[in-house]
Amino acid sequence: MKNDKLEVTVIGGSGYVGGELLRLLLRHPGVRISQVTSRKFVNLDVSLLHPNLRGVTDLKFSNPDEVRHSDLIFLALPNGESMNSMEKWLSLSEKVIDLGADFRLKDAAEWQHWYGKEHVLPDWLSRFVYGLPEIYRREIKSARYVAGPGCEAAVSILCLYPFIKNNIIKSHPIIIDAKMSSSQAGSKASWASHHPERAGAIRSYKPTNHRHQAEIEQAFRPFSGEVAVSISATAVEMVRGILVTIHAFLDKEIGEKEIRAILKKEYGNEPFVRIIKMNRGLYRYPEPKILQGTNFCDLGFELENRTSRLVIIGAIDNLVKGAAGNAVQCLNLMSGFPEETGLEFTGLHPV
Repeated sequence: MKNDKLEVTVIGGSGYVGGELLRLLLRHPGVRISQVTSRKFVNLDVSLLHPNLRGVTDLKFSNPDEVRHSDLIFLALPNGESMNSMEKWLSLSEKVIDLGADFRLKDAAEWQHWYGKEHVLPDWLSRFVYGLPEIYRREIKSARYVAGPGCEAAVSILCLYPFIKNNIIKSHPIIIDAKMSSSQAGSKASWASHHPERAGAIRSYKPTNHRHQAEIEQAFRPFSGEVAVSISATAVEMVRGILVTIHAFLDKEIGEKEIRAILKKEYGNEPFVRIIKMNRGLYRYPEPKILQGTNFCDLGFELENRTSRLVIIGAIDNLVKGAAGNAVQCLNLMSGFPEETGLEFTGLHPV
């Protein structure tokens, strides 16, 4: 490390996730950004694409073919790209955090099923640690290679983990209703993101077979064998944030007091998980609007005794706890920094 700071490189810095990584890393006291790459915007100022960074940095985008060695590389590339060049990145850094989907799943056949192409580095799938600190903290601390979770998968796993681990809910059915913001689709424009088509829309775009269910089910196999998850995803008029409403059914008689105790046991010492269940006020349950820019995951619940239905509610900023912030949290664990370093922003109200 030069100047006692961790030298990091961001590959794919022109997108929304890349921009969030830069925003967070530029204020991280233990990190120096040595390079930010973009094939399309080589030699242009980073602040041209990320205007919130004006006056904060004079970094320019460099060509990914000219990347030098650094202590850690972040990959913020579209799904299916990092595996094609992973051996190159591994030769340029001892540690890699991949924010794409290429190394999240452990089974190559399962990856091919959900992503529609053959995995080119199947032997490397087992070498990446799934990067959700609240569950895999010990593994991340000693990892060299980390695969960041999908944003919808991250919040859903955090919602379900205490209840599956403690055998509170049945393994089937578990139904996840996910309300998704526009930024989760990335910065590349499409017909669906065209303003006249997106504005004012509440559009069901993936009612079944959402690929993140593979990540969620994989996460719970060590605790409960085969867990069956069904996701319905809806696009809503919101730039940042995800709200999941999960419908599960109790496997034993339990009351609200016991549920609170389980959540406190699992998350009471977690710096970025908050249990939100109030009896009064406007924000009685998790609300993604007030999480914009933060690394928090807010969890709430409601118990319907008549049907033994447990409704679990979770909210995150998809670009932060769902991507860049979670990755910085992993960097902190891998590098020996306090886990909250660079992630102290508490959010704003009103927004």
